[in-house]
Amino acid sequence: FTLLSIAPAEIDCEIMASFEPCRTKMEAENISESAISAFESTFNSLVSGATGIIAEDTISPVDDLIKADDLTTEPNTDLLSETVVLKLNGGLGTGMGLDKAKSLLTVKGNLTFLDLTAKQVVKMREDFKSNVKFMLMNSFSTSEDTLNFFKEKYPALAGEDGLELMQNKVPKLNAETFEPATYEPEPDNEWCPPGHGDLYAALVGSGCLESLLADGFKYMFVSNSDNLGATLDLKI
Repeated sequence: FTLLSIAPAEIDCEIMASFEPCRTKMEAENISESAISAFESTFNSLVSGATGIIAEDTISPVDDLIKADDLTTEPNTDLLSETVVLKLNGGLGTGMGLDKAKSLLTVKGNLTFLDLTAKQVVKMREDFKSNVKFMLMNSFSTSEDTLNFFKEKYPALAGEDGLELMQNKVPKLNAETFEPATYEPEPDNEWCPPGHGDLYAALVGSGCLESLLADGFKYMFVSNSDNLGATLDLKI
């Protein structure tokens, strides 16, 4: 969610605003119940004064952690037919002066994050001799730019069924009332993506999870679109 012009310390914890205005606004946009329920949980934490901070003295380090390099499992390429590679691609590059998907930032020569991601997918399919399913979770802010990019530069990938999983959107809140904020000149600015944790609600609410399971998929490798070092490891 987004708070407008207020610091966390200034929130009056005694304010117990109703979630109903948010629910009404989200239902009017046909947002799924799974996404509404997830946002309601976050909303209730906010108005109750919860900070989300976990005190250091309440956690302890893991005593024994297996290292990926020590795994001796033999890779089983048969599992690739049951595996989805999904890139989280909902973020705008506003912090870097962009008004489009962050993944369209040029990172090497004339290549963008999405260029290199597409090339990784193509190379992975060639190496494993398997048409590993590829998906993008886009937001309402990145969908058009991203799909146009793939149609222009990687039409084969763009034409694949189920390339895009659309991230949900949640209303921005008025910091004083916790009611949905309004901005009549540009109503789209009344909304924001709920973050990558929305993956689960988006999978369920869109029907994508049910469809993937029906098609025999069991595993999903998930990473950020700007994390080029994260690639599918068959040992894991």
